Amino acid sequence: MTTFLLVPGLFMGGWAWEAVAAELTAGGHRAVPVTLPGLGERAGEGVGSIGLAEHTAHVRELLDAEGPGVALVAHSYAAFPALAAADQRAGQVERVVFVDTGMPENGESVLTSFAGNGISGPIEDGVLPVPSEPAGIPAAELERYHRLATPHPAATLTDPIELTGAWRKLPTTGVFCLDNGLSLEVARALHGSGDPRFAKLTEPGVTFFELATGHFPMLSAPVELAAILVRAAAGEGVGLYG
Repeated sequence: MTTFLLVPGLFMGGWAWEAVAAELTAGGHRAVPVTLPGLGERAGEGVGSIGLAEHTAHVRELLDAEGPGVALVAHSYAAFPALAAADQRAGQVERVVFVDTGMPENGESVLTSFAGNGISGPIEDGVLPVPSEPAGIPAAELERYHRLATPHPAATLTDPIELTGAWRKLPTTGVFCLDNGLSLEVARALHGSGDPRFAKLTEPGVTFFELATGHFPMLSAPVELAAILVRAAAGEGVGLYG
């Protein structure tokens, strides 16, 4: 039995993981969908004052509560608070699973890194409004998305991440969503560039999966994503070069 801590991306709360959590639970695992401060059912006054530190602290507190052996799953933006928390609580984390996202470097912010691609729209009262036409949300989920998605605290996108490097010793898995443009081929090109930030991609304990869906696999392919998460937690997947 594995405990999966499921951290969603922009605008979403734990509701986004409901179908994935149901699959994991049915398989005998423990699933903990996360709603970060100011989002989902935790939205309300003062959202604009919430920064990356508050999101990181919440994930860290959940790691402390669950104890060692957690599979920490981060979708998109969540790579920032999840990785920062894992860096502070490396002893609690068995594996970090990055879902259609990358690994930020110390001092980067969402808007100065890969995760800032595609983020647009005016900042209003310290929040980024929910997009009216979100790319990659399956048509069957659009109504629920617009009903449950909430504006995202803008400071979490501009605050720099603080990393000591402790997380680099952790096993990791990347899940590439092919319809969004990420793939093993892209990762190989990045590693082949010689940029030291991509050196970890070929280290022992680093695995990858490709999933033929868009950027929100928890909504478009929850059964398939849940199966991948179980395999990832078991150390399965392919290496960067096979």
